Amino acid sequence: MGSVVISLDAELGWGFHDLADPPAERVEAGRRGWSVMVELLEEFDVPATWAIVGHLMLDDCDGTHAEHPAPDGWFERERTEWADRDDLRFGPDLVSDVLESDVDHEFASHSFSHVLFGRPETDHELAVAELDRCHEIADAWDQSISSFIYPRNDVGHRDVLAEQGIAAYRGKSPTRDGVRGVFDSTIRDQSMLVEPSVDEYGLVNVPASMFLFGFEGPARTVAESIWEDPMVVLARRGIEEAARTDGIFHMWLHPNNLTHERDDRRMRAILSHLERQRTATDLTVETLADVAERVAGASCLDERATVSWS
Repeated sequence: MGSVVISLDAELGWGFHDLADPPAERVEAGRRGWSVMVELLEEFDVPATWAIVGHLMLDDCDGTHAEHPAPDGWFERERTEWADRDDLRFGPDLVSDVLESDVDHEFASHSFSHVLFGRPETDHELAVAELDRCHEIADAWDQSISSFIYPRNDVGHRDVLAEQGIAAYRGKSPTRDGVRGVFDSTIRDQSMLVEPSVDEYGLVNVPASMFLFGFEGPARTVAESIWEDPMVVLARRGIEEAARTDGIFHMWLHPNNLTHERDDRRMRAILSHLERQRTATDLTVETLADVAERVAGASCLDERATVSWS
């Protein structure tokens, strides 16, 4: 029985605050895309893993974060250019929409302030502080964290995740994005299914299969004019392959990727196809936590069987 996983990197302005020239259109689309995705997932009854930047769950702050061991200037944009942009820095209303949804979404972490865990300047102390703060905020919201999605998929400090009680993370995709990904899948018939594994820290790595907004700009416009949305084509292929097998097809996106109605149409087309496949086959939808529980349980059974055999 195959399954589909959808994970979302929910970050509003925090996904761009460290960039010299943030993409204005996506920065401003964060709230819109978030609400659209909540509505679409409810419409099609699809549970997803929402990895949320912890700072969004605050109602306010002074912008200094004096006790946080971030590098100098890390919170500079919050203190200056975005000081009056509460809509980019905070989102408790949006978080509530996810938690109060009729769909059983997974609440996961995307760090406290979108720190890049794989960078040399992110030391052990900073990684611990980011997760400590997330746990504190989650506790205040009566939530727990079992899955982590690395900002910009920059994997690092997995030992800290394990120490902090995290069970799963989204690993790097074995497939390519954009035009190369379309070529690999449609021409070379490369599978987009992924195999979760338990790493040396006991964490379950659930690799990404496909970034749903990896084919954009003029190339997308041209492709849609002579064919159809390539991302919808690839997503259908992945969903159908999962339905035929025992594999996992793991799609991911940011809510801020939904900048226009055509992006909404992309997601509606993908979710409606998922609904049809779920109805016609044994295909299921899982969260990262669901996969981790299943894979870790199977791993423990394998270990017990090995010990018993030896």
